[in-house]
Amino acid sequence: MIKVQPTRALRVDFARWAVAQTPKVRTCSITEFAVPPHLFVHIPEELLIGSLVDGHRYVSPTEDEAAPWLTAVPGEPLPPVPDSAYGPDAVPLPEPEHAAATDPATVQAAEDAAAQPVPDAAAGGDSSAPPLDAEPFGAGPWPCDVCSRDFDTRRGRDMHHRMAHREG
Repeated sequence: MIKVQPTRALRVDFARWAVAQTPKVRTCSITEFAVPPHLFVHIPEELLIGSLVDGHRYVSPTEDEAAPWLTAVPGEPLPPVPDSAYGPDAVPLPEPEHAAATDPATVQAAEDAAAQPVPDAAAGGDSSAPPLDAEPFGAGPWPCDVCSRDFDTRRGRDMHHRMAHREG
């Protein structure tokens, strides 16, 4: 169910629409309606403007067209934000420096570093950093009380016990 909380001014009109549906759209609180997903797409746009839908303010397509600087298109740079979008005390952040990223040698070095395999301690590789769930100095090994396996961390042993020795 999609929870829709219409504005106070539109609550009666939304209720009229809700009881006209078959089956009727029910309320889930004093101010919210539980709308099935297949009916949500049929709600008139004017009843949704300003409403909260699943806790988020509903933005109509007409509002999207009026403020295109709020919408991002994947792969395209963002258009500049108009000064009217900032408050009176806003100070814009400086533009990031991209000079290092455009240098071919720097780009090649970054690509080479990303292509290097990361050593995996489980696969026999040497990792100088301790695992994130490592216990304090000399705290291990942690033996399993059901089988003969030992674990480096208590968390690893507990996870093994839940996965391998679950009851039922």
